[in-house]
Amino acid sequence: HRLLEHAPGGAFSAMLMVMALMFVLGFFLDVIEIIYVLVPLVAPVLLQMDFNPVWLGVMFAINLQTSFLTPPLGYALFYLRSVAPPEIHTRHIYQGIIPFVLLQLIMLGLLALLPGLATWLPAVIAG
Repeated sequence: HRLLEHAPGGAFSAMLMVMALMFVLGFFLDVIEIIYVLVPLVAPVLLQMDFNPVWLGVMFAINLQTSFLTPPLGYALFYLRSVAPPEIHTRHIYQGIIPFVLLQLIMLGLLALLPGLATWLPAVIAG
């Protein structure tokens, strides 16, 4: 808690540290494991920093979704490998996911700078 509360750069820096940690953990852990271990530790602290819970959930979800695409535990890569023709090698699949991971990282950056992208529709629906 103290590390996040006293992060140099304030709340945005704390959020950036959590997102980076979550991204790296996605290389080695399953999504469910990250949710059960990391989210209960960091979400209360981030919510105390006045982050919108909907925005925080969307940021977590997009970040965790990248773990389905990143080796070595990228489950989507293994699913794709199982249905790919024999001439398609795992290396080709790994190279092919790079643009998609970059797009997700760009989307995380846009959501970090423009939180209204994630909160506008739920606010309209809630009235």
